[in-house]
Amino acid sequence: MLHEPASQCGPDASAEYKQNIGVWMFLLYAAIYAAFVAINLLKPLWMEKEIMFGLNLAVVFGFGLIVFALIEALIYNHMCGKHEADNKPAQEGK
Repeated sequence: MLHEPASQCGPDASAEYKQNIGVWMFLLYAAIYAAFVAINLLKPLWMEKEIMFGLNLAVVFGFGLIVFALIEALIYNHMCGKHEADNKPAQEGK
């Protein structure tokens, strides 16, 4: 029984592109998260204020961070998938 990968793997032509996008998205998320931490550190009473639907800023900001991370992941997946498809080498013999 052979224990080999099901498909052939080669160098990733999109690795640098993926890395750049990942770093920029991380920095964006880190800046927003730093704002969340700064509010908690400097003005903790702001987190008690009701923002919408009876929820306070802490809950809205916290869930916002989670939703933003998921949206960033979808954007990253779409952009990297598109870049890989555009840079896919032509298959030989077809």
